[in-house]
Amino acid sequence: MAYTNTNTAPTLNQRFAGMRAQIAEAAAKRRVYRTTLTELSALSNRELADLGIARSMIKGIAIEAAYGK
Repeated sequence: MAYTNTNTAPTLNQRFAGMRAQIAEAAAKRRVYRTTLTELSALSNRELADLGIARSMIKGIAIEAAYGK
């Protein structure tokens, strides 16, 4: 009885495609973080208070928006 091995390692092109996808995803998350941080930092203390956000919470909110942590 003959057996064939159907498990093949990913090709170099597939590896690079995966790396490019990871880099693009990381860049998109970083962009969301920077945008959120910039927009919230631009608000006045009064506007932040109306939203129920303290200035010290801005970085945490940006991290949560981008990375979901």
